[in-house]
Amino acid sequence: MFSPEGPSLRELAVQALSSVEHGYDLLAPKFDHTPFRTPAPLLDAVASMLRRIGPFDHGLDLCCGTGAGAEALTKVCRESVTGVDFSAGMLAVAQGRVGSAEPHAAWVRGDARALPFAPAFDLVVSFGAFGHFLPGELPGLFDQVHSVLRPGGCFAFPLIAPPRPTTPAYWMLAGFDAVMKVRNAVWRPPFVMYYRDFQLGLVRQELERTGFDVDLYALPEFGHRGDGSPRVRMVAARRLP
Repeated sequence: MFSPEGPSLRELAVQALSSVEHGYDLLAPKFDHTPFRTPAPLLDAVASMLRRIGPFDHGLDLCCGTGAGAEALTKVCRESVTGVDFSAGMLAVAQGRVGSAEPHAAWVRGDARALPFAPAFDLVVSFGAFGHFLPGELPGLFDQVHSVLRPGGCFAFPLIAPPRPTTPAYWMLAGFDAVMKVRNAVWRPPFVMYYRDFQLGLVRQELERTGFDVDLYALPEFGHRGDGSPRVRMVAARRLP
């Protein structure tokens, strides 16, 4: 499915009926051949913006998956890059693709809700992972990010403008979320992946409550919507001293 090298419909079905962790262990060898991988132009645009607002020495890719974000960080961070994920399968792929080429990259298996780090980073990024956290988990997640950043450190991630209700994309995402909620109501273990819950207003409120100063940067590579608002922003939340 998606490409000749990607997962089959059967493999995706098995993943969807698994837990999040086990599902990604199963998908890991073929994940980079699916639309779920963050596109290279988005990674490049975020890396370019980070270089403009940096410099940064030590970076952490939160929920790093197969390492695409960590690979982008190697062009931003001057000293070290660490990827953390709770899927051993995804980490194995990440280490295979980035580790041999980047001696200052490290890979840690851990849960983003209980990060095993001291405040040693001046940059934390995340790409495409927030759909795996329920809205009620955001305060704890942001607390964890805050705890591993040095004072003045930056938590950055891209945020795509939500589609309007008059577009097919809006109804496609609404339908996907509805299917996932029905699936989790009737099947265990749950597989949390909701695309519409991570909204800028809620996110900004929780970041500021946690102790971040939030800035928004339009990523010009993706243009603007009809009302003049950016199609894609980068959220840059600085840990207050």
